[in-house]
Amino acid sequence: MPEFSFNAPLKMGGLPGDARKRVFDRAERKFDLMQEMGTDLLLVCSSTMQDAEGDEGRIIDDFRELGERAASRGLRIGYEGLAWGRYINDHRDVAAIVSAVDLPSVGIILDSFHSLSRHIPISSIMDIDPAKIFLAQIADAPLMNMDILQWSRHFRCMPFQGGLPVTEWVAALIKIGYSGPLSLEIFNDRFRSGFSKTVAIDGKRSLVTVRDDAHYLVGEETHLPDRSDPAIKFIEFSVPPGKGEELGKILDMIGFEHIGNHKIRDVALWRSQNDIFIIINRESYSFSGSFSLIHGDALCAIGLYVKDRKAALERAHHLGMAVAENLSDSLSGRSINAIRSVGGSLVYFLDEDVYTELWEKEFEITQKIKPEIKGSITSFDHVASIVGYDEFLSWVLYWTSLFDLKVCQEVDLIDPGGVVQSQALESKNKNFRLTLNGSLGARTLASRFEKKFLGAGYQHIALGTDDIFAFSKRMRKTGLPILEINKNYYDDIQARFGLTDAFIIELSDGNILYDRDSDGGEFFQIFSRAIDRMFFFEIVQRVGEYKGYGAANTQVRLTAQRRAGEKQYSEHI
Repeated sequence: MPEFSFNAPLKMGGLPGDARKRVFDRAERKFDLMQEMGTDLLLVCSSTMQDAEGDEGRIIDDFRELGERAASRGLRIGYEGLAWGRYINDHRDVAAIVSAVDLPSVGIILDSFHSLSRHIPISSIMDIDPAKIFLAQIADAPLMNMDILQWSRHFRCMPFQGGLPVTEWVAALIKIGYSGPLSLEIFNDRFRSGFSKTVAIDGKRSLVTVRDDAHYLVGEETHLPDRSDPAIKFIEFSVPPGKGEELGKILDMIGFEHIGNHKIRDVALWRSQNDIFIIINRESYSFSGSFSLIHGDALCAIGLYVKDRKAALERAHHLGMAVAENLSDSLSGRSINAIRSVGGSLVYFLDEDVYTELWEKEFEITQKIKPEIKGSITSFDHVASIVGYDEFLSWVLYWTSLFDLKVCQEVDLIDPGGVVQSQALESKNKNFRLTLNGSLGARTLASRFEKKFLGAGYQHIALGTDDIFAFSKRMRKTGLPILEINKNYYDDIQARFGLTDAFIIELSDGNILYDRDSDGGEFFQIFSRAIDRMFFFEIVQRVGEYKGYGAANTQVRLTAQRRAGEKQYSEHI
């Protein structure tokens, strides 16, 4: 028999009189269809019907009769306990009923969502006879406090797109010796509106990753190289030939120094403290040139430091990610491994060997970095990308399957033109942070970026500083065009956080946004005006153990950016 099952909307157990007869008649019709299809397994869910009775003896009798009828045709019955089942909603109860029925034709259907959404201990799987498990279905979901049925029907997603411990759940199955198929059962509004090819790619990618991770957890052989813990080492911008002056001026104002150029290509290298590099690429006949033809001045690539670049590339290849070929015109003769990412941009893999060689052999360094001063740029805090709403979960899976990243709490950002959904992903050491932002509303800043950019892309970089106030004072001298924040914002945060008058004046004078979390960590933000109403820089300082991204300030920031964009447009015309 082929390894697929027939999932019918058939709910069995405890029905009285005519209702019981009708459900058995329906089952016989399903059996007819199954034999025509060439499958032997029928999934039957626990009852949610109001007239069903919870007598366990009657439920056992029903499944024994159904199992005998199925066996007479060479078919099997799999019993699944729905998380919202009226009486049976726990796989432990399902296992007890199947054991009592005691027929080879009746087994258990396990579903990770039904178990994990009800917080049923994963350890309970260890008490199940693996021979009685006919099928294991898996699904992830974002952690949400809502009705389980609605949560299930609209928000189930692939493993590594949500927050449920699906890998640990699958590892428990492996421990008890289950070797049957893993089936994805996903109900999600995004998937329904998306492309079937994308869903299929995501499905395979998630199954390969969860299988591999689960085998790793139980100490068995895995097929994929380990995930890396990445760190951002450089950002590359593509600009049309002869352009890029505005971007260069802004980098200079922020505190980056133009320290040299590529030896044979029209590529400029900018650097700040702690080896924070930004590349401006004006090459026409290159990937960057093609990217700028489509998108204009844009972030076209990020360079990520990994322990083993070849292993990272091999993992990406096994996960079905597109490997970018023939990218190098390097003097060293070595191609830097890269894969395609958001909006067709690139992710370069750098390890110690190639990273050192990149700067020493490729670039003519003409200027030494100046001594460090307070308020310098000291890190890439995070990069923010805009993705299509129906691609949102695909990009979550892309990053979490490739790298060892934590999926943070999903938040809704209030834009004057609608709601923007935002998801942050972080490496354990916080050397790589990324936010994904998507919106259905056509009037949000995210949607307008996507339309003007001609697809998904990176909208801004957040740069970390050691002293936001020193940075602000220096920027006022250099003339960096800063996003202006309304004064009533500062009245509000003074009352909300109990801030002193002197502190509020310092924040207001610098157009600095402020947030504080429940653990006392503080977060400061300054935003530049957008370049060509598209890309902008964010300067941040984290104090203490602040874990967020200033979501509480988003509505104020987006309103200010909309106002600044409208002013810029009116001045232009």
